[in-house]
Amino acid sequence: MSVKVTRTEVWVAEIDDQPGGLAQCLDTLAGAGANLECVIGRRQPNKPGKGLIFVTPLQGRKMTAAAARAGFRATRRVATLRLEGADKAGVGAKVARAIGAAGINLRGVSGATLGRRFVCYLGFDRRADATKAAAAIRRARL
Repeated sequence: MSVKVTRTEVWVAEIDDQPGGLAQCLDTLAGAGANLECVIGRRQPNKPGKGLIFVTPLQGRKMTAAAARAGFRATRRVATLRLEGADKAGVGAKVARAIGAAGINLRGVSGATLGRRFVCYLGFDRRADATKAAAAIRRARL
């Protein structure tokens, strides 16, 4: 099975943890033509009343300007890989094993399947770790 491994830039914004907080941010991006593949949101336990929203992809001047107006910024401290391929039992374990065997620690992971396909986002502390992980994943028999 072939897994496509690409780098992606993730954008993050702090939002008000209240009804409509997420909609307001996403409306701004949609108005600029953003077609998001991944949205992750969570409350900030250390900041009551606030949450974080992570989105990808945002490309082009119009979308990035709209994102900046909505309070988004490109994450600089997290290097992210996007994996896509045919869904098969054990593929996540094989990816994790390949990364671990290469001596790389994951910062975060998010994945989902739809039908017979999967997509997964892997976050790393450094770009060098993401580069090394991408090579390890490509060498693995997935």
